[in-house]
Amino acid sequence: MPLLIVLSFLVLIALYSGLLHRKAHRLAPGARWRRTDEVFRDPSTGRTVRVWVDPRDGGRHFVPEGRARK
Repeated sequence: MPLLIVLSFLVLIALYSGLLHRKAHRLAPGARWRRTDEVFRDPSTGRTVRVWVDPRDGGRHFVPEGRARK
């Protein structure tokens, strides 16, 4: 029974993190974010993703190309 609880917990964590990952990729860049030259192909979706940086806190944001303002 404890093994079932642990496995259920791990499945819930995996599902939740997957939802957060997909949500992050739907976001458009924030007004203060700065576009970088860093671009890569997301292996899970095959989409080209650009890295944006928030200069206020140094946070990096990953936005699929075509959804970002230039």
